Amino acid sequence: MQPRRATIADVAARANVSSATVSRALAGNYPVAKDTRERIEAAVSALGYVVNAQARALAGQATRTVGIIIQEIVDPFYAFVARGVEQEAAVTGRLCLVCCTHGDPRQELAFIDLLHEQRADAVILVGGAISDKRHAGEIMARGASLRQHGGLLIHCGRATPSADIAAVEYDNEGGAFAATDHLITNGHTRILYLGGPRRMSTSADRLAGYKRALSSRNLPFDPDLVRLGAFGQPFGHTGMLEALDAGLDFTAVFAANDSTAIGAYAALSSRGLRVPEDISMVGYDDIPAARLLKPELTTVHVPLEEMGRQAVRLAAAHADGYGGGDIRLGTHLVLRDSVSAPRRKKR
Repeated sequence: MQPRRATIADVAARANVSSATVSRALAGNYPVAKDTRERIEAAVSALGYVVNAQARALAGQATRTVGIIIQEIVDPFYAFVARGVEQEAAVTGRLCLVCCTHGDPRQELAFIDLLHEQRADAVILVGGAISDKRHAGEIMARGASLRQHGGLLIHCGRATPSADIAAVEYDNEGGAFAATDHLITNGHTRILYLGGPRRMSTSADRLAGYKRALSSRNLPFDPDLVRLGAFGQPFGHTGMLEALDAGLDFTAVFAANDSTAIGAYAALSSRGLRVPEDISMVGYDDIPAARLLKPELTTVHVPLEEMGRQAVRLAAAHADGYGGGDIRLGTHLVLRDSVSAPRRKKR
């Protein structure tokens, strides 16, 4: 038989105080005499008492929980942001709950509601937002409700649509500009863009950076060189093969994330084409796999773990009653071995 779990009444009896005094001391938001608090803490330690988070939620108190909502746990982009959230949550004494939507906007809303019901200190939405006014309105309403009840909705890697929602962003468009401009500097004027979903803000920002780089060098934008699909290796592979089979004229590729670039590498290899001898390539995110490719991939570094850590710091500051502005982190190009001057004109 398992030993009986200690209750708040047990702590009160051992410390010779009322249960209400124990509750106030543990909540930390009521004045309690120092010697009384020390007796309560000693009783908690001796009995192994653990605060019931559900009871706290029913009492209207925060539960020192941070929820992070991502699309896919196996995607390196989301995994590294989640690691940053988890690490900083541990530092601040918070529990981290990870929820995966698998790209379903309805599930995103459902998870926000569930975490709100659990009185989470903060709900962190990671990655690009879909371009849908109704969905954006639903997000804004939930952000306002969370803030009204003491919580905080934080956008991580996407812009905030309202003052009720905090944001940790990075220079998405600027990174895409730098990647494309680097290819142009190396002599490439026909650059294939393998981007993400059409309705995602992340994809739209990176496409905007690609277009701006072309315009800044007085190069025409060719819509035939833009291929959009789901971020990841499968699309990188099929998108590259489709571009080759279509006979498109290009000497370089800007893959809108590193996983897409990995798929594109494999497609080129299957056709006997080499990087960068035949096709130059740049990626985006700077996940560890970018350094394992042969040749190593030139890519845009995104501070993924730092984004997660900063999001939790915003949450902790809000919970402690301190304000804090939105955070915008920088990106930078990491030069490796996947870019050279063009050597062939057509595939």
